[in-house]
Amino acid sequence: MILANAFCLLFFLDETLRSLASPSSLQGPELHGWRPPVDCVRANELCAAESNCSSRYRTLRQCLAGRDRNTMLANKECQAALEVLQESPLYDCRCKRGMKKELQCLQIYWSIHLGLTEGEEFYEASPYEPVTSRLSDIFRLASIFSGTGADPVVSAKSNHCLDAAKACNLNDNCKKLRSSYISICNREISPTERCNRRKCHKALRQFFDRVPSEYTYRMLFCSCQDQACAERRRQTILPSCSYEDKEKPNCLDLRGVCRTDHLCRSRLADFHANCRASYQTVTSCPADNYQACLGSYAGMIGFDMTPNYVDSSPTGIVVSPWCSCRGSGNMEEECEKFLRDFTENPCLRNAIQAFGNGTDVNVSPKGPSFQATQAPRVEKTPSLPDDLSDSTSLGTSVITTCTSVQEQGLKANNSKELSMCFTELTTNIIPGSNKVIKPNSGPSRARPSAALTVLSVLMLKLAL
Repeated sequence: MILANAFCLLFFLDETLRSLASPSSLQGPELHGWRPPVDCVRANELCAAESNCSSRYRTLRQCLAGRDRNTMLANKECQAALEVLQESPLYDCRCKRGMKKELQCLQIYWSIHLGLTEGEEFYEASPYEPVTSRLSDIFRLASIFSGTGADPVVSAKSNHCLDAAKACNLNDNCKKLRSSYISICNREISPTERCNRRKCHKALRQFFDRVPSEYTYRMLFCSCQDQACAERRRQTILPSCSYEDKEKPNCLDLRGVCRTDHLCRSRLADFHANCRASYQTVTSCPADNYQACLGSYAGMIGFDMTPNYVDSSPTGIVVSPWCSCRGSGNMEEECEKFLRDFTENPCLRNAIQAFGNGTDVNVSPKGPSFQATQAPRVEKTPSLPDDLSDSTSLGTSVITTCTSVQEQGLKANNSKELSMCFTELTTNIIPGSNKVIKPNSGPSRARPSAALTVLSVLMLKLAL
């Protein structure tokens, strides 16, 4: 009887060791459902190199052409293509603002995500990589120019926006690109056309994308004590050409025009993702990150949705796109909500004031916040263990308490806990995924040796 039990035990251990040492266990299909995010240009190249992904991508683009989401998902071939792409790098790819192939990257992103949401979304997910850095270093520089800590009388008389312009002129790149957009935006075309707005916008985009924020933020967000300073701040983007027009369009119409352009649509989505007021944070900003909000705001300058200060008030900071909600009809409530994200946004207001004062909230950096509506995935039946609920926290493990004798560094004993080591189950949830990865799906070399140690102890136990 003892020999029979020993034979069964040895057979079980042999199969366990084989599964642990198997190459397929190191490269199981569980890992294929999640890959580190890459930019969409690179993701497109990876997809093109795989015949299955490439053909499915072409199919999905055809499915999205001229069809709404419900019609697309009713087609089995379209749904199959979507399921394949959700497991590819294309689905989770992102772009970097100002990258070399930014427009191409955004075109790839929206070619997948545009048709995956139900109807027109008020807030869209940002196609850009989340900002995790802080503005503390630039704030310290800003405090020097804003006079924080200096003589209050001298600080009150200083025009910090003028100081910012002088600082820009001391930097060759900043001076060159600033002079360029000033020249283009001030060039009158005809008595009826005061400038070429398209060229003005392009020059502004180049300035804010290519000049370090150390200079651009000082000009945009300088603190002011008088109206002359505030007017210089308002004139930074030459609003008579880049911002103002004869009439104010409806804000929802302006948003619709913006969303027909991949770049404008992306910058607007990024602004909403990083500046949307949050009442669960100290600063009212997502993740208490001022830099993300100010960067997103600056990123919209040079597009149809260009925002600017509405007046020359040195104290009351109010910014807005050049639009109103007149003629909204039954969409007036939505229009007012859209406009308030600029005019009455505590996150944006606090970020601008904090930069001008050279201060930052003293909090530990948090992970990126994704408050915008994410494109839904086509749900599959999750292959979770029976004892693992959907509420399992990301990045945690459900582990049966058991440690090998080798890891503990203890002597062998005859306790019952030793035999329970063979029932250990560890499940890891990959962040941003529903997938469960078993321990043998990772490249671990220590597990077989640990199992051999346990085997030796058990053989000793049987012999006794």
